[in-house]
Amino acid sequence: MPSFPWRRGRRPSNPASHPAAGQPRPPDAAAFIELTGVGKDYATGRGALAALRPVDLRLARGEAVAITGPSGSGKSTLLNLIAGIDRPTQGRITVDGADLTALSEERLTRWRGANVGIVFQFFQLMPTLSALENVALALEFRGGGGRGGGGRRARAAEALARVGLAPLADHLPAELSGGEQQRVALARALVNDPPLLLADEPTGNLDSATGERVMALLAEFAAGGRTLIFVTHDPALAAHAARTIRVRDGAIEADNRNEDARFAAPPAARLPEAVESAGADERRMPEQASI
Repeated sequence: MPSFPWRRGRRPSNPASHPAAGQPRPPDAAAFIELTGVGKDYATGRGALAALRPVDLRLARGEAVAITGPSGSGKSTLLNLIAGIDRPTQGRITVDGADLTALSEERLTRWRGANVGIVFQFFQLMPTLSALENVALALEFRGGGGRGGGGRRARAAEALARVGLAPLADHLPAELSGGEQQRVALARALVNDPPLLLADEPTGNLDSATGERVMALLAEFAAGGRTLIFVTHDPALAAHAARTIRVRDGAIEADNRNEDARFAAPPAARLPEAVESAGADERRMPEQASI
């Protein structure tokens, strides 16, 4: 399995001034993702259900992080909050300087389409569209890939080729194996070249050999300073990540590093010492909405 060709550049530190007493602390300049007091409740017939209790979490740019825990522990809730798919009941979430909790629904949707690639356990492909059309759909909603459908189809074809599915571009999802469908989903997630990749049980419905291939593709595309966060029940897959966060009963139970991980990150990608690389791209906020 390939390892990440991590970026090692740094820029000079510029310590932030201390906030006045009683004022909220500004987001940590070194953190690519920062959750401060973030909790999520769902209304039920018996009152509020705490899916995620208030947590604080900081992740550096370029980290590869596994989120583990039993079913119903809050893993997917945490991932959905980071993705901007769901909103917290309390607390603040910042990703690359963008305060997700302060964005309107429209701007949050635009931000997510430009900055986040998501891979789901059950693929979420449109059954009546070909593999190529499923990938191109992400560009169409965003308004990217050049003017007209030709530019979008060309970019979608390139994304499929990168995951080894160029010969199957015209196949419908029902004509593909589970591993092939997941690679189509991966191509769709990455066709916009997002800086953040999120995967919810990406190998949960795959055999071990196909799962390893999908994880290898995630590792490959997470290179160059991209951040990868994936949810898994599989300890062997979690061991690939340089950092493993265990969630139980809606709270972070453990946060450990694995120095022998295949996705090992260098010290430059670790907090609290981490700083962004010089010349890093500013976060993108396209004018058109996407999903």
